[in-house]
Amino acid sequence: MKKVKITIEGMHCASCANNIERSLKKVSGVKGVTVSLLTRKGFVECEDSVSDEELKKAVARTGYKALAVEKE
Repeated sequence: MKKVKITIEGMHCASCANNIERSLKKVSGVKGVTVSLLTRKGFVECEDSVSDEELKKAVARTGYKALAVEKE
């Protein structure tokens, strides 16, 4: 298991954060997701096999941009 922090650009309301959370939860191997509008960050707990690229694509599918993906 790994924990990842994603910096997200473009969120402006709670609905934005909820849409990103739902998209990230659909990625195979993701166990838990929390997205904070105030800090503009997403916190993901996932299996080691989940790539940073998969997480970035999940954010992009909702119309936002993942600026950085870093391990916690």
